Amino acid sequence: MLIMMYLTILTIMISNIMMILSIILSKKTFSDREKLSPFECGFDPKSFARIPFSIHFFLITVIFLIFDVEIALIFPIIKLFKMTNFYLWTITSLFFLMILILGLYYEWNQNMLNWTN
Repeated sequence: MLIMMYLTILTIMISNIMMILSIILSKKTFSDREKLSPFECGFDPKSFARIPFSIHFFLITVIFLIFDVEIALIFPIIKLFKMTNFYLWTITSLFFLMILILGLYYEWNQNMLNWTN
């Protein structure tokens, strides 16, 4: 119990020393309006905020995120193949891939995949 208390105190001391050192060493010597201004997505934050933005960029981003998450969900299905029988794995995989294919068909049907619209 005493060792845990010493380790906790040591950890708190080391983290505090590191935070104090970072505050001391990271002082900015030159403050500029451009350096202090936020930078977001290539837009100038000092201009009008309501500039037109192409909806195609947003749709492509959403489609990418959806398929990226779905690909991340496919990996446990591979692990499931080793842990269960072939029949359950086949039904699960086909159901999941059918959802992917139906989603892709819906996006294609709504012309979300066409860039020139």
